[in-house]
Parts: sequence; C-alpha cells; structure tokens
Amino acid sequence: MAERITRADVEHVAQLARLALDEAEIESLTRELGAILDYAAEVSALDIGDVAPTSHPLPLVNVFRPDEPRACLPRDEVLAAAPAAEDDRFRVPRILGEEA
Repeated sequence: MAERITRADVEHVAQLARLALDEAEIESLTRELGAILDYAAEVSALDIGDVAPTSHPLPLVNVFRPDEPRACLPRDEVLAAAPAAEDDRFRVPRILGEEA
C-alpha cells in the first residue's frame, strides 16, 4: 500500500504533543503508524452492505430476577446491627454544612 504517513507528519505531531523523539523513534513510529493506517484502510474497504448495524456483538439478556415484593428483615434487627442508630434510622456523619 502507498505510504500514508511521512516522517514529517510524525515530527509535526510529536512537536504538537511536545514529545522529544530520537531518530530511531521517529523511524519506528513512521512505520508503525503507516501500518495502522494501512490496516484501517483495509477494514474500510470491506463490503459490509449486507451486515446489519449492531450496538453489541452478542445478544443481550436481562440477568436480573423479577422484581417481586417479599418480606424484609425487621427494622429493630437491622438497626441493632448498625454501628450507630438514632430515632429508628441509621446515624451517619454529616457531610454537608449546617443548613443543606
């Protein structure tokens, strides 16, 4: 495939990103970025006209149980296990100012 990115392109982007690249890094990045762009061009050239659009490659299934009411623990038992309780509620540290 034709070269899609030049050494000057890599040097320009490195300058914009404030990267100090040595000669070997510039040469390496030029080759690697060129290969990435070539691969992207190959993917873009694929005929996907008969492929339906999708947001997820696998079918999604709801893994939650049905939301059905059921008995819960007694309030006294739950509050007894809490580190602090006050007026039949959990007591937690204040996180906002005096008046919220």
